[in-house]
Amino acid sequence: MQTPPIVLVPGFWLGAWAWDEVVDLLRVGGFDATAITLPGLESNDADRSGVTLRTHVDAIVDAIDAAGPPVVLVVHSATGFSGYAASDRVPEKIAAMVYVDTAPGVGALDPDQQGDKEFVWSEIEEGENLDGLSEAQKATFRDRALPQPGGVVRESIPLTDDARRDIPSTLVATGFSSAEYRQYAAEEPVQSWLAGIRELRNATWIDLPTSHWPMWSKPKELAEIIGNVAKAAAR
Repeated sequence: MQTPPIVLVPGFWLGAWAWDEVVDLLRVGGFDATAITLPGLESNDADRSGVTLRTHVDAIVDAIDAAGPPVVLVVHSATGFSGYAASDRVPEKIAAMVYVDTAPGVGALDPDQQGDKEFVWSEIEEGENLDGLSEAQKATFRDRALPQPGGVVRESIPLTDDARRDIPSTLVATGFSSAEYRQYAAEEPVQSWLAGIRELRNATWIDLPTSHWPMWSKPKELAEIIGNVAKAAAR
């Protein structure tokens, strides 16, 4: 059984390195897995001034084409926006989606964002689930995190292809439970980071209680979930 290639997209402030352990586990399991670094997040010296949400969607579509579609597309955290927009662009090239502690975002994350979205550790500690992360992992996060291009946060991309709604989508709930996700989605406005949940017609929920960064706190379990999605897509 030939499983589809797997393309993994990191969340805000991170590069492909964030997926290293999961990618290694998937490859040991026989899967063709590749993580990408989105434009503006290559290094501290990267030019972020012209990077927009559309730039990131283009990069994801390019990665899909390079992998050899159809692919399993895995997105984490706020890349639920760019990942969902990519699925609207090329739904026929995506065999399945995996949303890791995120959801299909609609609209702009924050249209009023001024400048780049800086990484502020005190805000992470206050607002995010860090369960299961070691002190070494937290230190690596702090050391390697980069500013998120502000254009990615401000821009909104219209979604026009209804076929995106039928892509088999697995939503892995870690920082919040799946029940909480669905409750919050029902209360959110039509443009928000959870709004796309209401649009999906082929959604599966998996609870994996752990940090908002399960690729570090529970890599084996997350790799198994992603691999199972790829196997199901192959069938």
